[in-house]
Amino acid sequence: MSRVPLPKIPNRVPDPESERRLLEIRRQAETRGIVAGKGILPAGAPFPKASPQTGYYGLPMLKEPQWTWEVPLYFFVGGAAGAASIIATVARLSDAEPELVRSARWVAAGGGAISSALLISDLGRPERFLNMLRVFKLQSAMNVGAWTLAAFSSFAGAAAFANFVRDHFGDSLPVRLLEDASGVMASASGSVLSTYTGVLIGATAIPVWNENVGMLPHHFAASGVNSALSLLELMGHENKALNHLGIAASAYEVYEGFALESRKTIANEPVHKGRSGAIVRAGGILSGPVPLALRLAYAFTGRTSFRRAAAWSSLAGSLLTRYGWIDAGHASSKDHRIPLMLEESAPEIRKSSHQLVVEKAS
Repeated sequence: MSRVPLPKIPNRVPDPESERRLLEIRRQAETRGIVAGKGILPAGAPFPKASPQTGYYGLPMLKEPQWTWEVPLYFFVGGAAGAASIIATVARLSDAEPELVRSARWVAAGGGAISSALLISDLGRPERFLNMLRVFKLQSAMNVGAWTLAAFSSFAGAAAFANFVRDHFGDSLPVRLLEDASGVMASASGSVLSTYTGVLIGATAIPVWNENVGMLPHHFAASGVNSALSLLELMGHENKALNHLGIAASAYEVYEGFALESRKTIANEPVHKGRSGAIVRAGGILSGPVPLALRLAYAFTGRTSFRRAAAWSSLAGSLLTRYGWIDAGHASSKDHRIPLMLEESAPEIRKSSHQLVVEKAS
């Protein structure tokens, strides 16, 4: 078998200038931990040079999220359940109708159970969820979320059970204390459950999620409140406070929608264009201006049909919002242009960061 000869590389003797440059690079690396200046790409070298036009071998720069359909549904159910637990506690402390407290308790408990089932279904095996509880890491939004869901499900279930015992077997001090204490703990963990999902997706390298990390937790919280009170209204509760709360949540959704539309950045392209943009906008409209107008119409006319329509619209909008943001994350990760264009559009940020490292080293 004949062997293909390798190309000959000419012998090059380093000149004094290149030797001085090499010594300077070594000195900077030893003293500062960073080398100033721009590297070179040797002619004919096999190293790829990524650009927004060519990408990196035509491949995406980021790994696409591996979540299945259960995760956005878990975001929706968990947000509604967490908000329902808060409504139950506030209603209990304000001596609202016992029926409202009971319904809110069971919405929270049922939502906690369904959320656990959805998360385990996405993980594939129950032991994977249990493995997430072996450690507690505040630095990991996913680990904090797993612990929050476990705590919330336990406390919400205990509060609903105690409420059931009070209704069917008589009121007693131990049972009342169990319901109230569990309800307070459920509302505390529920406030985290309804917001941490926004932190979870925002604390990633996916550009569209990371770009909106400061907005997503509040956005998901308002959406969760809208979902919880809408469920209670569809269950027959016509407490005026629920409608007032719905007006406030819908108004905040309108504000967030306008703020998102004004952020015409490269990273936000997936929430402004394509299928993901259409889903996010549809969710924003159904959970913001539509229920806001319907709830205001109910406040002036008293027609229950307006309120029920607002409830259905809020639920549809909240669900579409979760699926829209997950779809936007898929679109953002598959578009190789976005991270490369972000890299090219931030030279001043890189320069400032480099100067900061140099100053600390010196």
